[in-house]
Amino acid sequence: MKKIILGLSAMCLVAFTSCKEKASQKIDESNIAAAAERDAVASKFPVIEFDKKEHDFGEIEAKTAVETTFNYTNKGDAPLVITNIKSSCGCTVPQDWSREPLLPGDSGKFSVKFNGSGANKITKTITVTANTEKGSEVVKITAFVKPDPNKAKPVPGQTK
Repeated sequence: MKKIILGLSAMCLVAFTSCKEKASQKIDESNIAAAAERDAVASKFPVIEFDKKEHDFGEIEAKTAVETTFNYTNKGDAPLVITNIKSSCGCTVPQDWSREPLLPGDSGKFSVKFNGSGANKITKTITVTANTEKGSEVVKITAFVKPDPNKAKPVPGQTK
């Protein structure tokens, strides 16, 4: 056992002392400059700012489709890329957003259609996934859905 440990120690000693160049001599100055530039750019993120974070449709009739538009601006220092916009349910459909990078200071928009399903006060969330520091932003739509006036009300005591 002592021979094995002694042999491994000798091999390690040879391996560590055989480097003829010092690590400081192997550093390439152009790599240092490139790494510094990369790190400076990596700390810059786009910032998405909406003209409104919530839209209220007010009172709407049941099954009445409504639509609104959310406008946004890139207030950050890097191009903004929206990779996905998803709603909390199938009754709300986000559409028409650009998948191209949005330069700092530029604006964009997307529309949201709600089909009027549900009853009473409803709130739906729309999640915008982008290359921001947080990774996603949330906007909301709300409405008060009135009952369908054409729908027959059940008569108490009667079965269908």
